[in-house]
Amino acid sequence: MNIGIAGTGRMGAAIAQRLLNLGHTVRVWNRTRERAAALEKDGAIVCATPAELAASSEVIITMLTDAAAIERTYGEADGLLADEARGKTFIEMSTVRPQTECALAVRIHAKGGAMIECPVGGTVGPAREGKLLGIVGGAAEDVERMRPLLDTLCRRWEHLGPIGAGASGKLAINLPLMVFWQAFGEALALVQHLGVDANRLVDLFADTSGGPNVLKARGKALAEEMAGGYTGPVAFDIDSMRKDLHAMIDDGKSLGYGMPITSQTLACFDALASAGLGPKDSVVIPVRFAQR
Repeated sequence: MNIGIAGTGRMGAAIAQRLLNLGHTVRVWNRTRERAAALEKDGAIVCATPAELAASSEVIITMLTDAAAIERTYGEADGLLADEARGKTFIEMSTVRPQTECALAVRIHAKGGAMIECPVGGTVGPAREGKLLGIVGGAAEDVERMRPLLDTLCRRWEHLGPIGAGASGKLAINLPLMVFWQAFGEALALVQHLGVDANRLVDLFADTSGGPNVLKARGKALAEEMAGGYTGPVAFDIDSMRKDLHAMIDDGKSLGYGMPITSQTLACFDALASAGLGPKDSVVIPVRFAQR
């Protein structure tokens, strides 16, 4: 299959590597060209513009930072929708508000193309292994047509409804995770003075009813940060979490909810960003709170 990927940050690049390893023809584009060019050694074809990517691909996957990046990538003169899109399917995987996805679908359909959304849960490792969790929105026939590709990328995916449902579902599943990082920091504050070994403490919390999967998946990184500083790759940075929290709060308000815990979590993360920690991995959050 000829697949194009627009947006080759951490996750987009990992998805590209997964597809290349399975023998697909993969074209890539990124606004910062160096990030796309890094995939050439793995066999990817680098495109100069999103329009070039779309013209030469059957399926176009977009993994972009926010709504503004979606607008630029799709809507500019050399964007993905610069030409007709008849016969093409766009899989939009960014984490944004449902209104953004619904508006984009209208534009894609007007160009003759099809769209599904599939924002994903998981980090770079699961993306390379095809073990993401996909939250899918779109017409049933479009989703079914993309089933083989979704099965390739995801250990599990759930079709929750029409376009917009995927975005709503992704914001919902991310919310408890983000609140957890702050709550875990407050929990650590209660035992910080005991001087318990970091690995032992993380293992204890992971074995409780309140210990989510992330403690098992990121426990080693968290223990490293507690013991003196995590030096591994960034899986989910604080600035990206702040962006998602803003979207959750805005979407909640549009549905009539005040989102008080989410709003307070954002305020805590904003304080970390103000201290220069925005690009740091999420494991920094609870440790810095407890040490403070």
